[in-house]
Amino acid sequence: MKKNLLFATIGLLFSLSTYAQHVNSATGIKFTETSWKEIVKKAKAEKKLIFMDAYTTWCGPCKMLQSRVFPDKALGAFFNENFINAAIDMETDEGVRLSSIYEVQGYPSLFFIDPNTGKVVKMFLGYTEIEPLLSAGKKLAIKKKV
Repeated sequence: MKKNLLFATIGLLFSLSTYAQHVNSATGIKFTETSWKEIVKKAKAEKKLIFMDAYTTWCGPCKMLQSRVFPDKALGAFFNENFINAAIDMETDEGVRLSSIYEVQGYPSLFFIDPNTGKVVKMFLGYTEIEPLLSAGKKLAIKKKV
């Protein structure tokens, strides 16, 4: 009995720490926590692209992004200034709906989406290091301002 309780507690703490990585990064990317409809509305109002992290809670490379890439200070500063950032668990109702719209092929999938057209302007499939992500973000931000 105690062994089962221990495993259940460890599992709960692990899942909470995974969730917390998206929402409590002190210096990295800040992810907007609201409905997709509100994210699109905010992106349109601020004239910014949406950066969407399409993840699942069981995905190892997703957890690596959350712990190694998204907390980066330079990446966070740039993305927080230039994009509306959204982290969507693809196994929630909204995630399943978005997964079919954006034809998610695997996890993690990182999308840059134009909120006016709903079209993907850039996408990364799988784990991505800081530099390629930052470089792509800078190129897209320049294009958006032209």
